[in-house]
Amino acid sequence: MGLSGGSGTAMEGFRASVAALDALFLEESALASADGSAAGADGHDAGADVLQRQYELRLKRLELVSRLEGQLAAVKAQDAADCIRIQQAMTPPEASVPERTYAEMSAVEEIAGVLTISSAAAGAFVHQAQQVCSLPPVMDALAAGAISWQHARVVVDETEGLSPAGAASLVAHFFDPGAPNPARGAAPGDLVPSRFRAKARTWRERHHPESIEERHTKSAADRRMEYRPDKDGMAWISLHIPGVTASAIWNRTTAIARGLQGPDEPRTLTQLRPDIAASLLLGAGGLQDEGMAGSPEGNGAPQPGTTAPGQVLGQALGQVPVPRADVLVMVPVFSALGVTDEPAILDGHGPIPASMARKLLADSADSFYRVLVDPSDGAPLEIGRRSYRLPETIKRWIRMRDRQCTFPGCTNRTLDNDTDHLTAWQHGGTTGASNLGQLCPKHHRLKHNTGWTPTPATTNEPPGWTSPTGRTYQPEQRDPEPTHWPPGILPRQRSQLEEALLKHLTMC
Repeated sequence: MGLSGGSGTAMEGFRASVAALDALFLEESALASADGSAAGADGHDAGADVLQRQYELRLKRLELVSRLEGQLAAVKAQDAADCIRIQQAMTPPEASVPERTYAEMSAVEEIAGVLTISSAAAGAFVHQAQQVCSLPPVMDALAAGAISWQHARVVVDETEGLSPAGAASLVAHFFDPGAPNPARGAAPGDLVPSRFRAKARTWRERHHPESIEERHTKSAADRRMEYRPDKDGMAWISLHIPGVTASAIWNRTTAIARGLQGPDEPRTLTQLRPDIAASLLLGAGGLQDEGMAGSPEGNGAPQPGTTAPGQVLGQALGQVPVPRADVLVMVPVFSALGVTDEPAILDGHGPIPASMARKLLADSADSFYRVLVDPSDGAPLEIGRRSYRLPETIKRWIRMRDRQCTFPGCTNRTLDNDTDHLTAWQHGGTTGASNLGQLCPKHHRLKHNTGWTPTPATTNEPPGWTSPTGRTYQPEQRDPEPTHWPPGILPRQRSQLEEALLKHLTMC
């Protein structure tokens, strides 16, 4: 892309968006005038119609402003990248390496000055801008306002460390509908950035030139705990540890919190989790509330003016009835057999090394529930074929299919969610996978009390949603891919092996 090419494309879209926004403001003015003249004539109904239209106009304006922000981000990124290229072009060919370095540093400082950001932030922005500009499909989507700058940064982060061909493949998967096995479901710009990152990271883990086993071994050496003071007498404690361990900690604290909830427990699930973690770490005999802060020395002694150690809310942790929480692990068939090292998927976390999945299934069979993946197309095989009609089995299937709350933009994980009938039982809905979906408690209540309506699901695809104003939101779907076959297997042998595996799994 030549100098200012991306900026010019973005400006064309920008002008069109501004014109559309201007038309909405003109309609708003006309509506206000009409409302004033008809206020005393038509009564309440006319006023209600005007309010409904004003509401819809504001939603449309918000949508256009969001698109404009993406288009302006494209202009900003292209100009930042162009500044560095122009500065490099102005540097004499005979300039030394230090002279070229200082010339680029000077340009970065100029950018920091005009944007009123730090030198480090400007350097990071310039790097991101250069990466985005080097990926035309991403730059085109940004210039069209189809994605935000946050989405573009996700692509930069997830292509870091990939070869140019690998980065191009990731971008094509998500931004080129004509690519082999393109991404399914909602487009990148229709997903909240954190959910787009999860999908992009899953794809990256499967296609990274270095195996996830090797990368995990290196990353595990960097595990650590961090402490960060915060305002209002609070602080943050964070752990950088293997994903399986972190998932187990989260699931255990959540399960204990659920066991404690009841009419006599005033704390929310969100409040109970840190209280439980603190009690476990400090060795407290019972579960304390926020007023029972342990001493900074970590001996569990109360601070002056706080509740005494024996005065606890609820039971001792060892006496709390902990609900069973099966954790789903999706394992490719050949990975489960130890023939390949294709990554598995841990519910609520994402890709994990195959060796870790095999160890989980071997050592923790009571808490981890295996879901084998079809070697022909990467789709999940049925859970518990002989007892598929059992409600608990269907719930596991829905958890595996949906991964989190299916409401647009919600990231609530499956262990926190309800399995809800999309069409209510009393309205003819059935108890089958195509009429069930994951909903967090908040959006479960919203569904039953407003006009938000789920669209039909299928056995392997979650539902989408329609808002009260008629906007449709496509479901977020997984991107199943064919399993990695062991080397040396011929096509005819694959077919025979698939039949044998499916026959064996049907009998299990």
